[in-house]
Amino acid sequence: MSALHFTVTFLLLTLLLEVNKAKSQSFIGVNYGQHADNLPSPAATAKLLQSTSIQKVRLYGSDAAMIKALANTGIGIVIGTANGDIPALASDPNFAKNWVDTNVVAYYPASKIILINVGNEVIMSGDNNLISQLLPAMQNVKNALDAASLGDKVKVSTVHSMTLLKQSEPPSSGSFDPAYGDMLKGVLAFNNATASPFAINPYPFFAYRSDPRPETLAFCLFQPNSGRLDGNTKFNYMNMFDAQVDAVRAALDAMGFKNVEIVVAETGWPYKGDSNEVGASIENAKAYNGNLIAHLRSMVGTPLMPGKSVDTYLFALYDENLKSGPTSERSFGLYQSADLTMTYDVGLSKSSSQAQTPASPATEKTPATPSAVAPSPEPKKASWCVPKKDVTDSELQASLDYACAHGIDCSPIQPGGSCFEPNTLSAHAAYAMNLYYQSSGRDPSSCDFSQAAMLSSSNPSYNGCTFPGGST
Repeated sequence: MSALHFTVTFLLLTLLLEVNKAKSQSFIGVNYGQHADNLPSPAATAKLLQSTSIQKVRLYGSDAAMIKALANTGIGIVIGTANGDIPALASDPNFAKNWVDTNVVAYYPASKIILINVGNEVIMSGDNNLISQLLPAMQNVKNALDAASLGDKVKVSTVHSMTLLKQSEPPSSGSFDPAYGDMLKGVLAFNNATASPFAINPYPFFAYRSDPRPETLAFCLFQPNSGRLDGNTKFNYMNMFDAQVDAVRAALDAMGFKNVEIVVAETGWPYKGDSNEVGASIENAKAYNGNLIAHLRSMVGTPLMPGKSVDTYLFALYDENLKSGPTSERSFGLYQSADLTMTYDVGLSKSSSQAQTPASPATEKTPATPSAVAPSPEPKKASWCVPKKDVTDSELQASLDYACAHGIDCSPIQPGGSCFEPNTLSAHAAYAMNLYYQSSGRDPSSCDFSQAAMLSSSNPSYNGCTFPGGST
C-alpha cells in the first residue's frame, strides 16, 4: 500500500468513526429507578433500550439481573453504591475490593460499566459522618479498580444536588456554598486527578414551580422567549437548562477546576401531578424532554461550553409507583412499565425520526409568525431561508434549537457531518433554519423564526455542504 493510499484510507476511516460517533448520540442516557413493584423484566428493559437512541443507563444501585441483561448490548452502564455502604467502603479497603469484584469485575467487559457513583447527594445530606467519609470511600473504590486493571476504563464519582450552589444567577457568578468548601475541594481534586466527571441534578421543573409565570415556563421548556441576560458575560440565556449547567461551570472554574467535566446525572419533567402542582402535564413534559433532546443533538452546547453536548441522563425510564410524596414523584416515566409503550414521543425510538415535534402548551409562541411574511405570488426563482444579518447569537440559538426539535435531520451539522465546518453558530443555524423551511413545504410563514430569518434567492451552499432549495 502506498503512503498516499494509506493516508487517504486512514482519513476516510477517521471520518467514518466521527460520523458514527455523532450518530450514536452517546450524550443521551436515562435513569433506571427501581422503587417500584411493577417493573418489566430486565431482559425486556434491555430490549427496549436497544430499540432507542439511548446509549447509557444509570442504575442507582448495582442490580445484578439488570447488569447481566445489558451484557453485549454496547450500552454504557452507570452503577452506584448505597449511601449506607460509604462508611464500610471508606474504612475497609477489602470491603471496597469485594464490592468492585462482585459488581464490576464479575460482569466486565461484556457489561459495559463506565462509571461508579459513590452515594447520591451525600454532601447535602446533612450527615456529617457520611460527608467526611465520602472521599476516602471514593479513593478506596478507585484503588480497587486499579488493582483489577480497570482504573482507566471505569471512572469513580458521586452525584450532587443543585442546592450545593450558593449562587446561580447570573450563571457567570455561580459559586458553591463555602460551608462545604474544604470537602468539595477534596472531591474535585479527585475528579481532576482521575478525569472523572462532576455529576449534578438540574431540574428546571422545580425552578418553574417556585416561579410559575408564563415567561418562566417558556424559559424552562426551551420555547421562544426574550431570554435572560447575564450582565457579566453579556450572554443572553434562552433556556433554564443552559443557565443551570453554566452556573455549575462557573462555580467549578472559580474553584480552579476548569478541566473537570460536567455530567447531568438527572433531569426531567413530570407528566402528571396533583391539582396544586403547577406545570406537571404531558404537554410540558413532552416539550421539556423533546426540546432538551433536540438541544443536545444540535451540539450547540451552552454559552460557557459551546460546540459540545453535556452527557445527560433523562429521568426516568419508568414511573416508580412506590415512591412517596406528591403524584409528580411517581410520574416521570418516559415509558409505561405495563406494556413498554411511550408515555409521549420525544423521538428516542430508532424507528422514528431523529427529532420529533414536541408538544407545547397552548400559550407557546412559535417562531413562525404567518403575519410577519405575507405569501408571495408564485416566485419563479429558487428560494432559501437564511438568518437576517442583524440577528443576535441568542436568536440564532433559539432558531437552531427550534428547527432541530421539529422533525428535521440535524446530523449534517454535528461533528463529522458534511456541514459541521465551519463550526459556528451562524452557519449551523442557517443550515437548520433552511432545512426546516424546505421541509415545511417552503411555506413563507415557516421562514420567520420570530423575525430572525428571511427568504433569499442566493444559494448559501458551500464546498461539500448543500443547502436544499427549490421553487415555491
